[in-house]
Amino acid sequence: MPKERRKHAAARRQPWRRWNRGDLAILLCGVLAFLSFTLGAPLLHQGHGAAANTAGPPSSTAASPAPVRPPAPVAATGETTTGRTTAAPTVAAVLPPASVLPAAAAPVHINYPSADFDVTVHPLDLDSAAQSSRTIEPPATKDGYWLTTFGVPGSGSGNTTYVIGHSWEGADAPFNHLSSAAAAGDLFDVATAAGTISYRVEDVSTYDKSSLKDSPVWDMVPNRLVLISCFTEDPWGRNVVVTAYPSAP
Repeated sequence: MPKERRKHAAARRQPWRRWNRGDLAILLCGVLAFLSFTLGAPLLHQGHGAAANTAGPPSSTAASPAPVRPPAPVAATGETTTGRTTAAPTVAAVLPPASVLPAAAAPVHINYPSADFDVTVHPLDLDSAAQSSRTIEPPATKDGYWLTTFGVPGSGSGNTTYVIGHSWEGADAPFNHLSSAAAAGDLFDVATAAGTISYRVEDVSTYDKSSLKDSPVWDMVPNRLVLISCFTEDPWGRNVVVTAYPSAP
């Protein structure tokens, strides 16, 4: 009898064990399915992201961004007589169209009211030695002198126009006032053989006389005008340089 009871008991327990394993299997499948649905999407996105990072270059049919074009310079650039080149300067005022300017012609007079600068301008021809060394001595007068071997002011200008003159010790002279009264933003007029051009001062600087000949002052810049004289606070050691460009009307 006890043996029969054990057999029956064992017989009753076995179905429970088989159901329990199946149930566990079903439960496990359910848990895995749940995890797959709830966690599967982010993991796939991460996997795709990694694949994108390690992929090779895109095919030639893929669209590429358009190149960015730099803005055009305000003034043209070119070579100086010594073969150097210079980047276009930053111009404070917008240059007027070339058609507005009179034809390029010799300057004959400069009137710069705010600096009390009113001078007649004479042509000054340079020999090759003076032109290459940039060591130039104008006549001992209070007038201005245009360096004819460089630029000519007006439409078609291909280089900087230079007007130089002496400052005077112990006497009043127009070029003295460039050291004390000239300032960026000033306006002045240059009368030429073909008309009058209004200029705006962009910069007033001083240079050691020994270094002026190698400075950017001599770079070839079309439409630029430069006034040069001795700096009155140090007339033997420094020069004052006023840089200007045609002013828009």
